[in-house]
Amino acid sequence: MIVFKAFLKILNKNKSIIILYTVILVVFGGINMNASDTNTNFVASKPNVMIINNDEKNEITDNFIKYLKDNSKIIKLKNNEDAINDGLFYRDVNFVIYIPKGYGKDFMAGKNPEIEIKTTKDYKASLADMLITRYIQVASTYRDMGNTDTELVKNVNETLAKQGEVTITSKLDTNKLERITFYYNFASYSILACLVYVICLVLSSFKDIKIQKRTIISSTNYKKINRYLLLSNGLFSLILWSLYVILSFILLGNDMFSKQGAIYMLNCFVFTIVATTIAMFIGSIVLNKNAINGIVNVIALGSSFLCGAFVPMQWLPKGVLRVAHILPSYYYISTNEAVKSIETFDKESLKPVCINTLVLLGFALFFVILTNVYSKKKQKIG
Repeated sequence: MIVFKAFLKILNKNKSIIILYTVILVVFGGINMNASDTNTNFVASKPNVMIINNDEKNEITDNFIKYLKDNSKIIKLKNNEDAINDGLFYRDVNFVIYIPKGYGKDFMAGKNPEIEIKTTKDYKASLADMLITRYIQVASTYRDMGNTDTELVKNVNETLAKQGEVTITSKLDTNKLERITFYYNFASYSILACLVYVICLVLSSFKDIKIQKRTIISSTNYKKINRYLLLSNGLFSLILWSLYVILSFILLGNDMFSKQGAIYMLNCFVFTIVATTIAMFIGSIVLNKNAINGIVNVIALGSSFLCGAFVPMQWLPKGVLRVAHILPSYYYISTNEAVKSIETFDKESLKPVCINTLVLLGFALFFVILTNVYSKKKQKIG
């Protein structure tokens, strides 16, 4: 009980560190969620088009202009080059079409008359260019088949009126899962930094020469103290994990009430176990309290940058990812990335999740063994 009280006393003195890393998680998580909370519904965007028709009235040209009016926003400017150039410069118009004299007759005669254009060369101008190209290609096909003016106009309109049917084959809301993935990816930094800092600080405090002398003359043996320290560190890790899970429900809401959400939480729990064993190992070899800040920066920041907690994995160079394979954070974040694309939960889809979990547990076991080996060796030397 005395050990536990001492643990709480040290923890209370350093609660600002826990608050700091939690605030960092909430702030960066909130920024990302606001950035990714976009409407994914498709809305057709019509380009602003100006038509300068120098052709006489005929079915081909009239139908071409009608097609452009139906699929774009027609802009009227003064018919002089200065006004047109100003309209293009200020993006009042994206595309200017000059239909030459005799265009309809020349087209039906197979002369393929050229339409002059002026464009802003942006995406809306590209859309207008696609509309024109599509119309001319379809009209040319029917002309080459020997259609008359009236037949060509009718067939072109029927063909261009046909729309492709879009069928949604996946009901997975990737936008929501992307937000959860970012939160839990970033949480790896906060969890690792908090645990390494606090646990190392606690263990180094108990290694103080004055504390050790008091321990020696007390009725409590060192094995019991170590057991209490292990339980205290484990309890702190559990509380920290619970805090970040609760925060995820607050920030992400109902999105967490899903099978994917359960895997994110379980994966985070396994990573917390690994982070605790890492902190215990580092704490067993570090004596200088002043070195803890530097260690936290190297371990937590280094892992986060290399493994994709800050920058998505798909943006990282392959060389960096190859190096990241030696770090537990890589397998934790890999699981999060895999979960966001899982739609059906079967043996095949969950295979990478199970493999990564086993690797993480392997890391935990490795650090436990390493800590025990070092502790025994130190006792023999002592």
